[in-house]
Amino acid sequence: MSAKDIFDVTIVGGGPAGLYAAFYAGLRGMKAKIVEAQGFLGGKINFYPEKMIWDVGGLPPVTGEELIRHLVRQGTTFDPAVVLNEKAEAIVREDGCFALHAASGRVHYSKTVILAIGGGIVKPVKLQLSGAEKFEGANLHYTVKSYARFAGKTVLISGGGDSALDWAVELADVAKKVVLVCRRDAFKGYEATVAKVREKGVVCLMNTEIEKLIAAGDRPAIGRVALRSHGDSAAKELEVDEVIVCHGYEREKELIRNSQVDIRMKDEYCIDGSPLCETSAPGIFAAGDCIHYGGKLYLIAGAFQDAANAVNRAKRFIEPDAASYAMVSSHNEAFKEKNKELIKKMLAGTGV
Repeated sequence: MSAKDIFDVTIVGGGPAGLYAAFYAGLRGMKAKIVEAQGFLGGKINFYPEKMIWDVGGLPPVTGEELIRHLVRQGTTFDPAVVLNEKAEAIVREDGCFALHAASGRVHYSKTVILAIGGGIVKPVKLQLSGAEKFEGANLHYTVKSYARFAGKTVLISGGGDSALDWAVELADVAKKVVLVCRRDAFKGYEATVAKVREKGVVCLMNTEIEKLIAAGDRPAIGRVALRSHGDSAAKELEVDEVIVCHGYEREKELIRNSQVDIRMKDEYCIDGSPLCETSAPGIFAAGDCIHYGGKLYLIAGAFQDAANAVNRAKRFIEPDAASYAMVSSHNEAFKEKNKELIKKMLAGTGV
């Protein structure tokens, strides 16, 4: 193992926390790498690319897709190594550093590690009906990537939580009709969102579940859905154009379970950490939704502070005499040349 193979910090996860950690590590002059299990960066925001996000400081409302674009551009400012489709499965201490063993067989070596894994690798819970998978390429969806797809159509949404309610509200403005099917007698979501669902005329079928998906003639697409209400002996069929399933997510958590380091957990998915984003394992830090501490803020804005704290502690783990935090960008030499380039482009755009 040569010195060039060892990174100062390896960030597991390429969502908002991981991308900001890569940016901030660059500010601190650290050689950084992002290891991401999916084939794309941006994390869970990729599940709602057209939703409007209002609560990121300093940004006007932006779509999820726009926010990802900004995050990726910022996160790669200092050219971190980025490895996609790489599932980290275990962390082991080897020869004075950490070795991240991946499912691919590769091993990534690093002086420190920042876990930015959210609740683990997230996969939507699939509809547990025989033959449902054959409709996934047609009109059975587990996320909404384009509102235009549902314009003027009859859309059935299965689920009773925040995601199902949010999509019902959003699509009520573009679809011909939205039917929300919930297996419980009450929704599990914000009261204000439930009120909006009612206001927008969404048809709500409570104590009801999808029993069968019925193909539209010879086409591999859903034409009708058989719905069964609790207590009814017979199912009722409803003609639909599109079906969206919001039954939550499966979360893989093998990384921490398989690792040979002592990372104390608060619960099944959440790391028990400090407000400075330290874990119980020296040299391993955490940021974003995967860590809990007193006063923790579970917002994208909070993930940014976590990322900076984690990087600062990682820097001082490697260099105990290093400054506690990076110089602010308005005075940071790291941006001197980049600012010149930006000013040149702005002047060119104004014709000065």
